[in-house]
Amino acid sequence: MMPVLPEDIFQIIFEKSPGSLLVKADIPHFTVVAVSDSYLCITSSTREGLVGKGFFEAFPDDTGFDEDTNARNVFAKVVHTGQTIDVPTYRFDVLNAATQTREVRYWSCCNTPIFDAENKVAYILNTVVDISGEVKAKEAALESENRLRLAAEATELATWDLGLADQTFIYSPRLAEIFGHPAEMEITLAGIRGQVNADDMENIVIKAYHNALATGHYLYEVRINWPDGSLHWIKTQGVVLTNENKRPVRMLGTILDITESKRDEIRKNDFIAMASHELKTPLTSLKAYIQLLAKKLSADNDSFVINALAKANYQVNRMTDLIHGFLDLSRLESGKLQLRTRDFRINKLINDNIGEARLMGPSHIIIFEPTEEIIIHADKEKISQVIGNFISNAIKYSDRGTRITIESKNIDSNLQVSVKDEGIGIKLKDQEKLFQRFYRVENDRMKNISGFGIGLYLASEIIQRHKGKIWVESREGEGSVFYFSLPLTA
Repeated sequence: MMPVLPEDIFQIIFEKSPGSLLVKADIPHFTVVAVSDSYLCITSSTREGLVGKGFFEAFPDDTGFDEDTNARNVFAKVVHTGQTIDVPTYRFDVLNAATQTREVRYWSCCNTPIFDAENKVAYILNTVVDISGEVKAKEAALESENRLRLAAEATELATWDLGLADQTFIYSPRLAEIFGHPAEMEITLAGIRGQVNADDMENIVIKAYHNALATGHYLYEVRINWPDGSLHWIKTQGVVLTNENKRPVRMLGTILDITESKRDEIRKNDFIAMASHELKTPLTSLKAYIQLLAKKLSADNDSFVINALAKANYQVNRMTDLIHGFLDLSRLESGKLQLRTRDFRINKLINDNIGEARLMGPSHIIIFEPTEEIIIHADKEKISQVIGNFISNAIKYSDRGTRITIESKNIDSNLQVSVKDEGIGIKLKDQEKLFQRFYRVENDRMKNISGFGIGLYLASEIIQRHKGKIWVESREGEGSVFYFSLPLTA
């Protein structure tokens, strides 16, 4: 029961109350008795236009969403039941005084019965809070979410959300399909992790996870096994969200099925391997004929013939190196590149490469500065390929007569080999991409320099498979230094 107050005091208090309207329980009119200033502001109304009039005379467009939110039904239910009825979200069309146009508003309403001396509902206290901003924000967020979902579905992307503390896993139906399950099937994080190839889980996923916690971003491609036994490939990328203390709390990501593109790549690599193998035989024969011809004609001392045969032999060697590079590339990307490791002296291997380089590029001064005899356990042919690539690049990208300096050192039980040139140098933005497949620096000084951009990529993969590191230090116009390091066995 609400106590009765003197009318003038009641009027002052009520008009200053937040979002309040008092109506009589005179069904069906529900005459407005009093209204607060804030209620007038929320509804863009005037006190003269409300007080003394029926609620639905003042608000003829009050329909709500449905029967449960329609004001007429709500008021009647309060009168009949004597219970307070809340309407969390209530839609209302109001007139905007500034623009003289009607606009949709949303309120949260509470309808409280006020009883008379006979314990009958005499009035209804209708209090409202304008929640239009919150509702429209939710609608905009929902629309944005729907657009994102539709965009993801159009690109066949699956989305997922992982809570790092409790391992809660939320995902789109497409994720199940990518892992070979029906879209409606419920899957678990442990289940899909179990489908990832074991080697890829250890060498790629786990490393990418820890790297993501440190950097905030991750991107990787792995093989997965479908329930039917078939092999597929997926690409995952995303971000890590942190709390106010900069601690990782969630991971958000997308997954894309890249099986078809990977199969196309395998077919391409198989073709390259087949073509390269077929080219090796005639090139070997051609090289032998050139060497025989050079030996037979050497006694004639015809400088033109000798020079022409030397150039022909050089071009055959270039073609042979290119074919070997394509063969290694196809083996690498199909997982067939094998390391045949053994102990050997790195300094002798470097000297052998320098000897070959001097035959092909006698116009440069090549200096080797070893510090001590170092024995390394690795694939000799593959490491020779890396060193040869470094020296070849130094020759190609520096002027005739300049110095190329090669060093080998034992640094903290790691072999470090460096090749320094005095060439054109590399821009910082290009240094980050040098070891990517088929990447070549584009500038005017390199237009006439041949290459396919696979040498440094293969060198990087070879060093990484030896659990080593490869990097470059360079300044444009001042030359470059290429390094690799390999762990030395005890």
